[in-house]
Amino acid sequence: MEELYLSYKGYAFSIAYRMLGVVADAEDAVQDTFAELQRRDRTGIRNLKAYIAKGVTNRCLNMLNSARSRRETYIGEWLPEPVSEGYDGPEAAAERRDSLSYAFLVLLERLAPAERAVFVLRQAFEYGYDDIADMLGKSESNCRQIFSRAKRTLQAGPGSRTPSLAPGYVAAKDNLLRRFTAAFTSYDVGGMLKLLGEHPVLTADGGGQEVHTILRPMTGRKGVLALLTSRRVLNYLRACAHEYGVINGEPALIFTDQGEIKGVLCLSLDPGCEQIQQIYLMMGPDKLTHVAAASGMSRSGFRA
Repeated sequence: MEELYLSYKGYAFSIAYRMLGVVADAEDAVQDTFAELQRRDRTGIRNLKAYIAKGVTNRCLNMLNSARSRRETYIGEWLPEPVSEGYDGPEAAAERRDSLSYAFLVLLERLAPAERAVFVLRQAFEYGYDDIADMLGKSESNCRQIFSRAKRTLQAGPGSRTPSLAPGYVAAKDNLLRRFTAAFTSYDVGGMLKLLGEHPVLTADGGGQEVHTILRPMTGRKGVLALLTSRRVLNYLRACAHEYGVINGEPALIFTDQGEIKGVLCLSLDPGCEQIQQIYLMMGPDKLTHVAAASGMSRSGFRA
């Protein structure tokens, strides 16, 4: 059983994390799946990988349904928990990296639990509709309809056109991130204005804790620029040390103060990879723990 767990835990986590956007919940879903697998007779299981995917997905569906009411009462905007490169382990490295991007996870929050399950299994893991139908206990035609409905939902809202994580996209994002950091930390209003797209959105998540942030997304160049140049709202981040890291497979900015992580900033670019269309800022301490663990950092210490 230990060998089975080591072989598939990264794969199981990669599904659970995309489904839930919360590391601890994803880990719980993985542990419960393998605990059930250990108790049962496995001789009749023809495809262990698909069986594990089915078990993890259905546990995640239960978690999502119970989490919806909690997120409705969440103070401020709820954003997925970021993870550092390699957190899901080398076992999951072969999976599509663009489906791990932070922008992709944010988009998935628009979907109902069943839509999210079908979309993740189809889009990120390329399961056939017959396999997805078996996993979810639905008909194949129903799964096709759910997938089509999920695609329409994602395409209808702002920020839906997320570029693929091709090498050129990563390089462009790294370049824009460094230019943005230089402009932000030096109050270069003109520099920031050049980097923002026509309809940028800034979303921050402080978790309702004692963190200076905004409760609702700011939309539009004027509003976003006002927040970025404010000497009250986000100003304390300028006094933090900053490091570039890889978060959810992409270049990102990590803010620290005396070795403690204070925030993680991720960007989403326009389809031409020339300007910034989405800025995601995670500052809730509870959502920064696994960034620290996977980056060689801790809440009380920072490894440069």
